[in-house]
This record gives sequence, C-alpha cells and structure tokens, in this order.
Amino acid sequence: MSGFTAAAAVALTVAAVVVYAGVARRADSGADAVHILNGRNVEWPCAAAENVHVAGNVIGTRAQVWGDRAFVLTPRFRPGVPFTVSAVRLGCGGADRCWPALVPYPRWSTHVEGDPDAVQNAVDMHLDPTGVLWLLDSGLVNTMERPVRRARPRIFAVDVKTDEVVKRIDLSGLACPASRLGYIAADYGDDGRAFVYVSDAATRAVIVWDVAADCGYRAVLPEAVARDRTGPGDAMYVALARPSTGKNVLYLTYLTSDRMYAIDTRHLRRERQRGNVTVVGRKPDNVVLLGTDGRTTLYFRYGGRGDVYAWDTDRGGFGPDRFALVRKSDGRGRLATQVAPGHRGGVPWLLESNFPDYVSGTVGCLGADVRLQPLVEQRR
Repeated sequence: MSGFTAAAAVALTVAAVVVYAGVARRADSGADAVHILNGRNVEWPCAAAENVHVAGNVIGTRAQVWGDRAFVLTPRFRPGVPFTVSAVRLGCGGADRCWPALVPYPRWSTHVEGDPDAVQNAVDMHLDPTGVLWLLDSGLVNTMERPVRRARPRIFAVDVKTDEVVKRIDLSGLACPASRLGYIAADYGDDGRAFVYVSDAATRAVIVWDVAADCGYRAVLPEAVARDRTGPGDAMYVALARPSTGKNVLYLTYLTSDRMYAIDTRHLRRERQRGNVTVVGRKPDNVVLLGTDGRTTLYFRYGGRGDVYAWDTDRGGFGPDRFALVRKSDGRGRLATQVAPGHRGGVPWLLESNFPDYVSGTVGCLGADVRLQPLVEQRR
C-alpha cells in the first residue's frame, strides 16, 4: 500500500537531490499569470453535488506546485465546502489573468464528508521533492462555527505522478483531545527513509512519523519555545529548509513569541531533540512563516501586514539586517498565506487572499479573493 520500501526511498532521495540541484530562477508554466481561484469556479460531477455547495465559504489557504498543476487547500472552516484539496491547471496561453477551475484532488470520493476513509478537513500540505503530496487531515470540520469531529487526525500521502493515495497514517495515538495540529513537513534522511513532522501548537510538540517503520513519537519542545506566547490559541508555524550544508533544518516559532527556533532534523529523526533546539534570532514583531523555496530561503510576513520578506538561512542568524523585502503589498487587503517552491528549481509561487474578510464574514456574494502567482522577487 505505502510503496515506501527502503530501496524505493533511496531512489526517491536521489531524485530529490537532482531536483534541488537546479538553481535557475526561471519561471514555471504560466509564469506571468495571476491565477484567480474562486469557490464559484468548480468542476462538478453532477448537479446534486453543486446543490450542497456554498461558494462564499470556500477559500484557498495553501498551495503546492508540480509541473503545470497547482494543488490548492480549501479547509472546511464552514459548512458547504465540497472538498478540501483541489488541482488547478497553470498557464493561461499568454493572458495575464485566468480563472482555472478547482477540480477535487485526487478525486471526488477522496473528500466525502462523513466517510471514514475520506479526507475530512485537510489543514496543511507539503509536496516533497519526489512528488509525494502529504496532507494533514485534522478530522475536525466547520472549525470557525460549530466544530464537528468527523474522523481521527490523519495524514494522507498522494503520489502526484499517479494521482493515487499511497499511504494513510493514523495520528490518534500521538495526539490528544487538546491537540491543535497545524502544519506539516516531509523530510528524507541520509539513508533514504521518509519522515513527516507535524506541529502541535497546543501541547508544545512536534509529532515525528517514521514512514518506513510505520511508527511515530512526540518530540516535546523546551518550555522556552512557548514561554513568551500570549495565549492558548497561538499558532505554531514550522518550515523545512535545506541549507547548503546538507543538514536539513526545521524552523519553528509561535506567532506571538519573540524568538525563532531551529532543530537539525537529524536529531528529530533519532528522538534526540532535547538540548538540540537552538535560538536563531529575536523577532522584531509577530511573524507568520509562509514557506521556503525548497532550498535555503525562508519567506515570512509580519502579522496583519502584506509585505513579504525573505531570509536566506545560509546567512546565519534571524534578524532585520538579514531580511530582504521581496514583495511590497499593493494595499488591497490581501495577505499572503503560502510561498511554495517552484517545480524543479523554478520561481516560487505566492498564494494570497483577503483572509481577514473571510474570517469576519464580509467577503461578499462573489466569495473570497484568492490569487496564485509566481513570486518574482524584487529585493530591496
């Protein structure tokens, strides 16, 4: 079922090295296009499916790119969201704007609400260099209204080359009722073994899953990581960077904490995280981690603000003197929620939306304004 034998994992790791060896900052398909994603533009299998859909409740929050497709996350924050992962085609034939249809990924049956074998609410995803899309399913739907538990927290792995689910991981033994699972990252060890990391903000921990061994454990973080946060609902962000040293690093921080932390993933994979969580710098303000370029650069913005910054982790400590402003806000109320690596070393992709309007219920009859476009960096 999983397809993750030791030999296969080694082969996938070799492929990943080839992918990340390219450093050309070329654009992907549809390089200059702004892709406008809207809950009204959905590919329906039948009229009955459309009848239970509430277009204004659909909003894209995360995206990953592979070839000429982008995979978009639309969590079930409110009722009437027909699926939580979709695929859209990139490229507009020379046009500077396009409205691609959201197509449930990998298929409609993967997202039937209430089906114990289906994805109930994907809240984050990570596309690894080998083409495996890891989906974090909280199992909890309608989270902004009256939350309903539909399933246990799980991870689904989808091979985007075959569009098949190749692995399901039950996280219920590693989570508790108080857990708040938010972000996911996938990593490969030197021996080719796949590991998945999931942040649990409520319990100050990172869940580590060894895919080949089919088992996991909780890496409880030092109290200092959360000591300066302001409340129990604070978000804990994680982002995986691949410095030129070859030692992958998981960066993490709570939104309102004043420090950025890092863990060499070799320690996470050996259950030796204690004493190996390091401070890499103080944050000048609340920081929202947006993602990486798949290599050394980490992207972020400040809470409630639209400017996007880059930090090259190879340059050392996290601090304003090492930040580069790569995209200035246009002042129209949209905030970035993801920066995703471009396919095969291409230009990263930026996903932004009027998420604050969505939260307040003021998006209007046309639904959320979600835009996916290449992040053509203009460093200043």
